[in-house]
Amino acid sequence: MDPALCSELLSFLKPETRADVRAQALEYILGVSGTPEGRQSLCAEPRLLQVVLDLTTEQSAHVAQDAHHVLVNLTSDPTTHKSLLGHVPTLLPSLLTLLQDPTCPFSDSTCTALCNLSREEESCQSFLQTLKQEGLCQLLHMLCTPKYNGHASLDYLGPLVCNLTQLPEGRDFILDRDRCVIQRLLPYVTAGSTVRKGGIVGTLRNCCFNHRLPPDLQYLPEDKERESDPDIRKMLIETVQLLCATAGGRRIVRQKGTYLIMRELHSWERESYVSRACEKLIQVLIGDEPEAGLENLMEVTVPPDLEETFTRVDQEDEGSLDQ
Repeated sequence: MDPALCSELLSFLKPETRADVRAQALEYILGVSGTPEGRQSLCAEPRLLQVVLDLTTEQSAHVAQDAHHVLVNLTSDPTTHKSLLGHVPTLLPSLLTLLQDPTCPFSDSTCTALCNLSREEESCQSFLQTLKQEGLCQLLHMLCTPKYNGHASLDYLGPLVCNLTQLPEGRDFILDRDRCVIQRLLPYVTAGSTVRKGGIVGTLRNCCFNHRLPPDLQYLPEDKERESDPDIRKMLIETVQLLCATAGGRRIVRQKGTYLIMRELHSWERESYVSRACEKLIQVLIGDEPEAGLENLMEVTVPPDLEETFTRVDQEDEGSLDQ
């Protein structure tokens, strides 16, 4: 950004400046943050970024809302995360404080910005370090407390927690038996918005990458209605497939009549990519058991040439399904 323009904007955003002038300056910044080039230029100005963050607690609701929207735009671009976190060390703690405030009217925007910041592994690691165990406990409390904030739905808490479980530390926290987190999350697999459900199902799927799973994670209640969102149906199928990684897991999943359920789902399913996920799971369920020493599919080393072949076949299958 041009230094003169940056200085002018900073002067317009000073607390002693007239409210309407500050609002117009922030509206200009909001417009700039809507383009990739604009986001890069804004993220190169630490002083401007700090002022925008400070304005999220402005008394003027219009100004505070625009400041939140600027941060949502800036965090939507993964290439800005390193600059944002480096130039504004207080960004994560400040956003977390706003998110945890049950009276904040802009918590949905705050949650969206944090969800954006936690998508990439490096920034997610920074987020977990900032959260610590107490903060993660609070996030889960908020996720499992209906109407925690009377002004916001906080649906993006689901994807936010899902992002945190991309890291082993996040999964270990969720799977800690003493915390009973899985038991608290399961009721929300079929309740709430698609965004919240998708995040929670994604969390359970990510946790299945850990080999040792609590019994509560292995089965969902049998009296539930079929999930209406195809992406969530696919994630649920993938979750069951991950549970089939070990010989014991495959045996128990088969004993639950999963093959018959998948067969009926496959005959009903209209989305080709979900049908393909069904077929992959069915192949595991009806296939022969691996030879001795290869029972744990998560620990099998696949030769590079075979891995390339499998990847190519999957891509060809996806291409044929799209046609």
